[in-house]
Amino acid sequence: MSFTVAILGRPNVGKSTLFNRLVGRRAALVDDTPGVTRDRREGEARLGGRVFTVIDTAGLEEAFDDSLEARMRRQTEQALAQSDVAMMLIDARAGVMPGDAQLARWLRKRGMPVVLVANKCEGNAGVAGLAEAHKLGIGDPVAVSAEHGEGMDELLAALVARGLPAPEDEPAAMAAGDAPTEAAEKAAPLSLVVVGRPNVGKSTLVNRLIGEDRLLTGAEAGITRDAIEVDWQHRGRAVKLIDTAGLRRRAHVVAKLERLSTSDTLKAIRFAHVVVLVVDAGQILEKQDLTIARMVVEEGRALVIAVNKWDSIKDRRKAQADLRNRIEASLPQVKGVAAVPVSALTGHGLDKLMDRVVDAYDVWNRRVPTPQLNRWLEEATARHPPPLVDGRTVKLRYAAQVKIRPPTVQLFASKPQQLPDSYQRYLVNSLREVFDLPGTPIRLIMRKGKNPFVKR
Repeated sequence: MSFTVAILGRPNVGKSTLFNRLVGRRAALVDDTPGVTRDRREGEARLGGRVFTVIDTAGLEEAFDDSLEARMRRQTEQALAQSDVAMMLIDARAGVMPGDAQLARWLRKRGMPVVLVANKCEGNAGVAGLAEAHKLGIGDPVAVSAEHGEGMDELLAALVARGLPAPEDEPAAMAAGDAPTEAAEKAAPLSLVVVGRPNVGKSTLVNRLIGEDRLLTGAEAGITRDAIEVDWQHRGRAVKLIDTAGLRRRAHVVAKLERLSTSDTLKAIRFAHVVVLVVDAGQILEKQDLTIARMVVEEGRALVIAVNKWDSIKDRRKAQADLRNRIEASLPQVKGVAAVPVSALTGHGLDKLMDRVVDAYDVWNRRVPTPQLNRWLEEATARHPPPLVDGRTVKLRYAAQVKIRPPTVQLFASKPQQLPDSYQRYLVNSLREVFDLPGTPIRLIMRKGKNPFVKR
């Protein structure tokens, strides 16, 4: 089991900045606004050749009821329970605050190893706070600057003294310039991103899938602020589940923090394999739902629609008919996309949802042999010839699939720029029907074929 370190501290002391520094990328949102982090976030940290798990937390709120702050506190306590070491951060420039002293007392009572870290020690601004930190009674402070990367060697030494194991032999890294093969990409965990409007039940859905209260949920809209990754196993298959912040209409996104959250969600979509769009069964495929769906398709990701809160619908037959009609009319570019009625609250339909996710992933990875593609092209053009351009027919000469994820077909033609969009849509729909590619984006790249009668 991996060595795990939980980062704790008052709001705005730099916990997420240190988390990003340790994992080597901007994984957690960072802003001057206190309390940006709400859910706990895990990542693989690398420090001095040693690899361990690090958890970013929301800090320790003084609330014990059912409020959002109390739920954040429980998330922090769960993170600490699964950790080997607590890393407590203070802001050295601000000095020791009452909240720091209270957190230190709480950690002393737990009796677990603690590394006291005095952050923001660049220059001389944190000298007084660093000296003051000794009175917390949890060991000598380690002076660091998470933003500038200072003090990482001293931090490593403190973690080693508290049991961080020596690095294990790792397999040889991929040679520079080598691209991952399709087989290697398929062996990687399935990246499943859950998106939707605010308060449609995304976090509840993820919690129900993994079988634990891993993510904050509640009636409040906008609880999730950044994309939270959760490693999971579905029937022996590795899945990286990613919960995201709700996407509102662009005109409504004004605050800086919400813009950062939206950017984080869009980034998660760009790197996803399959995207589950969660919609409210009582408000099926509103304009914003369709905007998100089209965004997913434009990024070339496989799409599955989860119709949540299905248990609240009385006339389900009519709702299913309305849903199918809405999809056919508004999402023709992913004809045949799966729409699964579910209830995140009760777990109804989640097995079927994951079956459709796996199906969508397989279709997204499908490759059609070139001979079959060219037989299809011959039959498709014979059944419906290309239109005339300037009195002459556009000749479609050759087709080949050049890429998967999503299926991408390159088509050589005599006048590719003049082939109408309507005919290209006909070809895509024919491809989808003949080769059984429902619900996945299909990209058609037009290329001009060489004329053998033109001298070089």
